[in-house]
Parts: sequence; C-alpha cells; structure tokens
Amino acid sequence: MYKSIRRSAYHLAEEGTPWAEDFRALPFPEHWHAGLLDLHNHGRDEEKRQPTLPTRRLDGVLQTLAPDVIVRPRPRIPVESGPQAAEDFWMYVPASAPAPLPGRSLRQLLDAWLRTLGPKNSAQDPRFRALLLASSAELKQNLPEWQPVTSVELLTTSTTRGGTAAPEPRQFQLATDALARRILTLDPFPFEGGELRFRALPRGPRDQGAELMSQPLCRTVKRKEWWFSVLLNISLHTTPFDPRPRVHLHWGVRRWATHPRTTTKRLNLPYREATTVYLRPTIPWLPGAPATERYALARLRRDRAADTFVWSENDTAGILRGLSLAGNFPDPEQLLTEPVSWIGEGRGVRAAVVHSTRMGKHEIGPGFMPNQRAQLTEWAEQALPEALVRVPDLARGRGKGIGAPQNRRPKPRTDEAKKAELLREAQARRVALAAQARIASHGPEQAGPTVVEARLLWQSPEVRGEAVEQFAKALGLDGDGGASAAHITDRDFDEATPGAPVVLEWRTAEITLRLRCLPLADGLGDRLVPDPAVKGRGAALAAAVADRRRALRAWLRADGADPSRPELALVEVAHRSTFRPASTDPKFAIRLGCADAGLLTQFVVTPSTDRQIDNADSLDHRTHSSWLDGLRQLGVRVLPQHTLGDDLPDALQYAAVWMVKRRKDGPTRLPKHLPVAVLVTPLPAGDGLAAVRGWDDTAGEWVPYPRFLLGLVKQAEIDPEAFTEPEAPGEDARPSPPRVTGKQWRSNLTQQRKETAAFLQRVLHSLRGQPTALITHAQNSRLHWPWLQDGQTERDLIKTGHAPAGRLDDELRLVRVRGCGGRESAQWWGLAEPGKSHGQPAGFWAQNPQQRHGDGASPGERVFYSTTERPGTHAISPALDRLATRVNAAGNLTSQAGTSAWNPTLVEIAVLGCHEDDGSAAPVRGRPDDPEALALAMHQLRQAPDYAAALSLPLPLHLAGLAQAYVLPTLADSDRTPGEESDTPSGNQSMEDPDLADAAGLSTTPDDEADTAQV
Repeated sequence: MYKSIRRSAYHLAEEGTPWAEDFRALPFPEHWHAGLLDLHNHGRDEEKRQPTLPTRRLDGVLQTLAPDVIVRPRPRIPVESGPQAAEDFWMYVPASAPAPLPGRSLRQLLDAWLRTLGPKNSAQDPRFRALLLASSAELKQNLPEWQPVTSVELLTTSTTRGGTAAPEPRQFQLATDALARRILTLDPFPFEGGELRFRALPRGPRDQGAELMSQPLCRTVKRKEWWFSVLLNISLHTTPFDPRPRVHLHWGVRRWATHPRTTTKRLNLPYREATTVYLRPTIPWLPGAPATERYALARLRRDRAADTFVWSENDTAGILRGLSLAGNFPDPEQLLTEPVSWIGEGRGVRAAVVHSTRMGKHEIGPGFMPNQRAQLTEWAEQALPEALVRVPDLARGRGKGIGAPQNRRPKPRTDEAKKAELLREAQARRVALAAQARIASHGPEQAGPTVVEARLLWQSPEVRGEAVEQFAKALGLDGDGGASAAHITDRDFDEATPGAPVVLEWRTAEITLRLRCLPLADGLGDRLVPDPAVKGRGAALAAAVADRRRALRAWLRADGADPSRPELALVEVAHRSTFRPASTDPKFAIRLGCADAGLLTQFVVTPSTDRQIDNADSLDHRTHSSWLDGLRQLGVRVLPQHTLGDDLPDALQYAAVWMVKRRKDGPTRLPKHLPVAVLVTPLPAGDGLAAVRGWDDTAGEWVPYPRFLLGLVKQAEIDPEAFTEPEAPGEDARPSPPRVTGKQWRSNLTQQRKETAAFLQRVLHSLRGQPTALITHAQNSRLHWPWLQDGQTERDLIKTGHAPAGRLDDELRLVRVRGCGGRESAQWWGLAEPGKSHGQPAGFWAQNPQQRHGDGASPGERVFYSTTERPGTHAISPALDRLATRVNAAGNLTSQAGTSAWNPTLVEIAVLGCHEDDGSAAPVRGRPDDPEALALAMHQLRQAPDYAAALSLPLPLHLAGLAQAYVLPTLADSDRTPGEESDTPSGNQSMEDPDLADAAGLSTTPDDEADTAQV
C-alpha cells in the first residue's frame, strides 16, 4: 500500500530568499498623451466621457502579433464597496528579452489601433480625422517608452486576517510566466521513439497563468492518423490559512482537428463560436519585430453573409485589417480542407486547429496516467529556482487503509457471495423506499406494508420488457408483477391509456410496489414542433416547450398523478442525435411536464443499432442504472456511516449548500443563481438509513427530498434565448444585441449576494439546536458567498452578509470542499518504491507529516485531502505511456496514445470552522472538535455504498448539486465539452457529476470596456 502521495505544487522555501526578477513595463496608453483621451471621447456628452482608453481589442491582437508580451488587465472594480486595487502597468517583458515591439512595429500597431477609438462611422467626420492625424503624429514623435521595473518579488505576498497568502494580481501572471521561461531552457524531454520540444503559448490579460505546448505528434489509431500535443499549464493558487501561495504544474493533452467531414470536405467548425488556431510563423508578423519562439494565437469565425470562415479581426473596426503584415495568415479554406498539410514541421507558417468534442470523436485519449505524469514533472522541476521547493508529500491521515466508512460497499468474490450481496442490496432499497415513503406521507400511519407506485412511459416493446425486468431486479422482486396470472398480453400494453394503464404489483414484507405502464402516445415523446406563427426562433421553441409541458401534465393528471404525492416515472426517449435541430429534443419539456404533475423523471434511451448510437447491447445495464438513479431521487440513499465514534458529536447531521443556475447566461443575459440546501439526517432504524430533505424557502421548512426537487421547477426561467440555434448557412446576418456591461454584472451580483445572505441566515437559523456539519463547495459557491473565498475566510468564524464575522453557533461546523475546477486541485501520484510504477492510491491524507504526533494531525491543521478508489470501469494501468512508439512483433509501430487516462481528483477538505480547543480564551462547550475527524467524515461521505463508484463530492453536497436538473434542465442535460486536457471524469457515470458542472466561482467580470462602447 502506498504510504504517501506527491503533488506537482511548489512554494517558497521557509525562511528562504525571495524569488525576484527584473522587467520592463509599458503604462496604459492614457498616460502617454492627453490627446488620446480627446480622440476617444470625441462626440461624447460630458457625463459620458471616459477616463481611460479601451485596450481590449489591442490585447487580442497582441496575442497574435507579439506573443512574448505579458498583457495585464485593468484593475477590477470591486463588486461591493471597498478599496480598489492600484493600477498596474499594461505590458511587461523580462528585462533580458529583446524589445518585442521596436519603434517601427509599435508605430504601425498603434496607428491601426487609433482608428478604432472613435465613434462609429467616424471616418466621415472631418473633426475626428483631424484629431486622429494629430494624435498619430504626436505618437510618432514621442513613442511610449518601456520603463525598468526591478526586483519584482514573484511569490512573496502579504497575508489576510485569516493568515492566507494574498498575492498581488500581477503575480498570477508574472510568476508563472517566469517559471515557464525557465522550463523552456531545459533540454527536450526524451521518450522512447522521440523527444518533446516545448514552446510558450500567448496568454491574454485574463488568462491567469502560463502555458507551454509541445510540437504536434502523430499516432496511428484504428488505421487513421491522429495528431496531438502535450500541454503544460502553470498556475498560481492559494490554500486556506497558508501564508505561502503555490505554483501548480498541470499536464494534459491538446488534440488537433485533422479530419474533414466527408460531406463538406472541410473541418466541422461550430457556427456560433470562434475556433482557436495556433500558428508558428517563420518570420515575425510585424516588420522590424524580433523573432519569437512562441506560438501565436488566432481565431476563425463564421462569416454568415459569405457562408465561410474568416480570421477574426478582434473588433468591428478591424485592427488586423489595417496592418501590413510581413507574414501571411493561412488561407482559411485551405486550412479547413487540408489541415494536415499545415500541421507539424514544414516550410512557411505552420498552423493547427484545436479539436473540440463538437467536431466529433478524436481517437487520441486525454490526459496522462500517474507514472508518466511524474516523469514529466520531474523533468520540469529541473528548472525551479533555488527559492522554490516542492510542497511536502502527504501522508495517510487517521483511519484504516483507504479510510472507508463502516458500511463500505462489499466486494464479494464468489458467485454465491455476489448473488447474496445483490439480494441484500435489493432488500435495503425496499426498506429505504418504505422509510422515505413514510417520511413523505402526510396522512396517518398505514396499517400493513407501505404502498409505492411508479410509472413506466415507454415507446418501444424492447424498453418496456427490459424496464419491467430491471425494476424487479433493482428491488429484488419475484415474479412478473402478476402479468401471467392476469393474462396480460402485448395488446393490453399497447392499448393502455391514462386512467386505464397496465398495473403490475409486487408484495413484500417491507412494501407493496405497483408499476403503472403506459405507452407515451399522442406525440408526447416526439420532437418539439415550433409554431411558425410565433415570431422568433427562440420564442417559438419556448412556446413549443410550454405547450408540450401543459399537454403532458394534463395527460398524467388523467392517470391519477398528484403533485402533492411525488412519484417516479421512467421515460423512454429517442437518442438526442435524432433531434435536429438539437433544441427540438423534448426531454426538457417532458421533465417539466412530469414535474408539474408530481413525477420525478429518469430517462432511458431507445435502443438502436445505428452506427452513431449503437446502444442496443447495453439496454439492460442502462435501464437498471436509470431505475437506481430514479430511486435515489425519491431519497433512497445509503448514508456512509463514519468510523469515528465519540470523536464526532452524537446525532451529527449534514447540511449542504449549492448554487444552481436559474437562468442561462450569455452575451446578452445576466447569469442568475439560486441557492439550495439539502439536509441528511441519520436514522436510528437501520444500517445507513437517513432522512433526506431539502429546504423549501417559501414555506421556511425542510421538506422530503422528492418534494424539494419538484418544488424547484417553479424557480426555472424558461428563456426563449436559451433555445436559439446557430443560424443555418445562407441566413442573413442579424445585428448583435448589446452585451452585458461590467457595471450591470456587478449590480446583478450584488443583489444575488444579498439574496444568498438572507437565504443562508434562514437556513442556519433552522439548524440551531442540532449538531450539524455545513458542507460547501469552493468553486460553486464562493462568488455568491464571499466568506468561502481563501482571501476572506477566518478560522472558526462565519459571515453571511454585511454584518461583521462572528463565532459559529455551538452546534455548527463549517466545511469547504474544493474539487477539480480551475486546476485548483494539484495533480498528484502515489509514491512507489524504486523501480516500480507510481500509482493512484485511495485514502485520506494529511499535510506536514514531519510534524505529526501519534496518530493525530499536526497542531492547528485544518486542510486535508481525499482520494478514492478507481472504478472498475477504468481498469487502466498507472504505467500507461501515451508518448512512446514501439515496434511490435509484426514490425509495425504501435502506441498507447488511443487509451484514455483516468485520474481521480485530489479533493481538498478545509475545516473552516469548528469548536477546537486551541488554547484561546474562548471556552469550548462540551467535547472539543477534532478537525481531522470532521475531514475524515467528509472523505467517508464520498464512498456511498449504493453507488458502484465513489462520488466526486460528499453525498449531501452531491444531492444538492443534482437539483440543477429541476431548476434549468437545459444545462443539466446538455452535451458536455470538457477541456482537451481533462483526465478526471466522474467516477459515477450514470448521473451528471456536480463537480464537473460550470462553477460560478470560476467566472470573471465582463470587461468594463463594454461600458464605453462606441457611440
């Protein structure tokens, strides 16, 4: 068993010398000449005059033409009242680097930029032209000069009141870029059959961190050639209560699009989004500029009028169009029809188009397994400055082995033991279902077994038969539900109607179960058909959703569905690929209509042998999983039981808070989030039984989980814009609507923070008097609850609004979990003995092993880590080598490039608040808390016995995150497009993983230059 794990994370050596570098910097352009502001404010009323010049468009051009420049954003305006960050320089370059924009290059670039500063149609305004000529002449005579900025400390920071490092904004870019430049000086990374040669990638002002990318590599998989590069991301992060920031190295794979579609003979680029292309010029783009070893970045966008793709000019005025470039961009049509001829080594400009999952399948697997990840990291560590050291390895914390719960999922080995375990699990589900039904019942206690009904809404006989069989299997039911005794035929199933369904019934000692089977008739499962009389595509589709929703609700009410009595429906739907356009998929409307009738929904896809679907062989597994997921929505859960005895308070319950997206955001819509809360209370009646409830904010009470989910449907905002599809080829271009401004975004967030604070205060008040661990998620909730941010939180205090932070209630504990979002969790591997491959050990891990005393954590330790076992579906060797090419016995080159890597996330568990006896003056009532015991309980809550694989988050937080499916189903059911380097898929593949959902805490404020749009 692995005893320790290592992270690719680094901080300053304790009491070591600072890491400092010298730079040259250029101030923001409003400091150059007063006449530039006059040019920008030409034609504006006095109250609309701007104090700064817009640089966003030029920032984008610099990524292409001067990738060596480090471009800084303007200081962000705080969301709430408080000090604003001091203004920084606009551009930085290392003092030792050649000038990236010599006089001639800078003059040419600034001339093109000046033409974008005025109002629309300014070319015809003689006064503006006069100002433009005067400003251009003044700049040519007095070009801005780079200023020396010496001894910039890259990782030395101040600390917050909570003792956490508080880096300066510029350190997030300067420190990571400086380390990236050091890595570039290393010899290439060798592997069997070749070597990796890295180049730097340009980074925009809002890209926190640096990236290096290798040359494109080609591998043959399934008789086709596929291309990819190795990607190294370098980022800077903080950890609660740690006064030193950390640099993370994150390895991944970037895949290249090289296979045109057979129908169009060109790459399948998305219509509504720009596609990234990396360029490697042989000569500088700008005449007179120094040669660069960095890739350049450009984007292809669709020209709707011409129905083709063109290079994005970064703004409507076209800075690039106004430049005379030495190098030529590849012709877009040639690049998209012959992408292989532009990739790899060759003469002239080289270009590679980034692959996205929307383009289709790519046969190169993502990510690296731990052994090769460790090799790559050890190579990069050679470039570390003396002041930078690796963070200490993590050692196993308290708990035996992997830190499993008391009722961990058994692993039977013999067929007889496996059969006995399946029967035990089925009986446990019946017991739990009966218990949840009694909790949800408002009437008097029933005599005899509890009766629970479910519905099967089918469209094909194959699904109907399999669904009935798997329903019985999931709950351990004998027989066919009375179908044979009642002589029920296929014709009876086909002719069933609402109010007269085929009802199958099973009776057990614990519960009576009835399955109402109905064919999903009357077109209720067909594609949505927008009404052509409704103007606007989005509005027509929204109206179609509303119509289908009403029709399905009425159809189910005719069958006796009652919104006050939540039940489960398994619904058969066609595969999403059969609906064109995608927004006509009826799943959204079906979920809402069923919820209106009081039915929770789980879907199963119609089997098909079509090559693009090919799911006929998995029908039994998919149907079984769907029933299990549906039962979980009814609250049928097995709570992992902790092994900590008296080290946790008696009758400890678990509450979780999650921010669900209530309205789809985009360029024209403000994001809107809704806080939800789930409470899991252990029941004394059985092994792992728990009452699962959700907070009904309208009623101000905790309600059973099924009622909670159905109640959230009322919070969904059905936005017509969410249904707008990409324009079809040949459509006329429509004018772009105004974008959300930074001011609007901050005002919207301020209001949502007030609403979240009030929600938290109501929830916390309801929890008083009962020992409770409140579980939160860093990336999901910190934007709306700022106290969860590293820079604000303080040990053992809590703050929910504008009132000062105060001590926790005596019964409350506050725990924050950090998942994989934003690369905030470091990559890791289990340390193997010399000569053996590094691995992926599961376990509960603690910091500072050299300071540990006995079996406990270091004094004052509050941050711990959790890893879980690899699912059986990901039986990949930790020694997988994605890079090597070998000759097999047949004399052919082979590689493992097509195998997908899988790495569990190193989940951070921070005990932000508890009642620890730390020797302070504040007395602790009762038995003091052990922070490590609380953290271990969170680790064990990830190992729910009724799941085949461990959860990415503790069970209560997982349940809260699943509420998204009932607030805005379009988000929960949409196709995911993970980053190219992602290698941390959810262990639970049967349901959406909340830790992989878009996190509000990772969003950024819109550029304030939207406020200064051209007049």
